[in-house]
Amino acid sequence: MKSIYIMTAALLLFKTQTIHAQGCVAVRSNGNTSCALGTLHSKETKSWLFNLNTRYFRSYKHFVGDEEQKERVENGTEVINYSLSWDFTLTRQLNRFWSVALNAPIISNVRSSMYEHYGNNNTSPNARNKTRSFGLGDVRLSASRWLLDPLKHPKGNIQVGLGIKLATGDYQYQDYFHKPGAGGKDSTVLGPVDQSIQLGDGGTGLSIEINAYRTLGHKWSLYTNLYYMANPREQNGVSTSRGGATSATNIQYFTNTMSVPDQFMARAGANFMSGKFSFAAGARLEGIPSCDLIGGDKGFRRPGFIVSAEPVISYMNKKCNFYISTPVALVRNRTKSYADKLRSSATGTDIHGDAAFADYLVNAGVTVRF
Repeated sequence: MKSIYIMTAALLLFKTQTIHAQGCVAVRSNGNTSCALGTLHSKETKSWLFNLNTRYFRSYKHFVGDEEQKERVENGTEVINYSLSWDFTLTRQLNRFWSVALNAPIISNVRSSMYEHYGNNNTSPNARNKTRSFGLGDVRLSASRWLLDPLKHPKGNIQVGLGIKLATGDYQYQDYFHKPGAGGKDSTVLGPVDQSIQLGDGGTGLSIEINAYRTLGHKWSLYTNLYYMANPREQNGVSTSRGGATSATNIQYFTNTMSVPDQFMARAGANFMSGKFSFAAGARLEGIPSCDLIGGDKGFRRPGFIVSAEPVISYMNKKCNFYISTPVALVRNRTKSYADKLRSSATGTDIHGDAAFADYLVNAGVTVRF
């Protein structure tokens, strides 16, 4: 029986990777899902879990819909985002059913582009420049409950979690944008960095998650994780003009300030356990919608989604679980935003913005029980 508890605990540890889409589809690094992993250990009804997850990706391939804009890389005008984050999650197991968790991310972003500075058509060797952001992201508090008694139902269970995401991340982070000045000299303008590298979104969000597993013998099991973050706030008031003047078009179609979008994730797959090692393979869907579940849809956003194949390797001993996963993008789709739809309807022309995505991302971490 103990081996089953350990196996299912290892399986659900795979889901403690933070939700963050691969690139300009700006899904915040705002919280590991709060599954009460420790409840699967039979006789311990109260304990602590600490998880440290590190994530890295480099986005640079531009898509409009699901069509890649290969000329951006060929012409050297692609936008490149480098994102590195550390998520710290402390979970308190209250009893076999209930747990509470606190997640705090530290985020480091670098964004390299031409169009935000000298412009994509500028031939100057100084046309490409970088903006950066670093600091605390949005903190999340959550509570979770197993629907069935883990001791009586070790072969399968469903957990439901509710959380609140606080606007602790700086959503007005600023850096300098380089512009051509008089006499060919470089000038700089201070302004808010792009939405994709802001540390927070400026809204208080409500999250719901559902986690489930089913064991198939002593070595095989199935898993699924579903997550949705609703942000009722429509816009956060941060300018999208990067320190410059706001255009009449942006004002007309409500993209002069940043939106506070919802976000979602879904995972499903199979896990195989061999001794202290576990190997999982599954599919992962994540992104932000064009329209929010609660509240309005105005403001600048880059909606879209990524479908990835997600392999995971984990090693578990009595107190620690080490894991690494590398979701590899299979489908990348920058869907139409609310503003795209408004402009298309008003002009009679198909308007569809783009976004940059990564080929893959790397998650690595450790969970310690004490």
